Amino acid sequence: MVKHIVIYTLKEGQDKDASVAFIASLLEPLVGQIPGLRKLEVRRTYQGGMDYCLYSEFDSREALAAYQQDPRHLAAKERFHHLLASRVCADYDA
Repeated sequence: MVKHIVIYTLKEGQDKDASVAFIASLLEPLVGQIPGLRKLEVRRTYQGGMDYCLYSEFDSREALAAYQQDPRHLAAKERFHHLLASRVCADYDA
């Protein structure tokens, strides 16, 4: 199993609660639609200077790579990418 964690900041002037809820509504339903994606959650953070965290689990590194290029993921990402200022990502084998 692979764990994929991404922590984001939103652009200035964004309603953070509304933005995170919107992003979660686009990404969380992908569980069960994209093969190998076991779990995905998007939550507001409360410390560390970032605005929200995406936590996900995949069957394998190959499943993560396929998810990153899956048209459903890319379509969701396109709808919220304009809200983002920065990101930090880490993947690891569990």
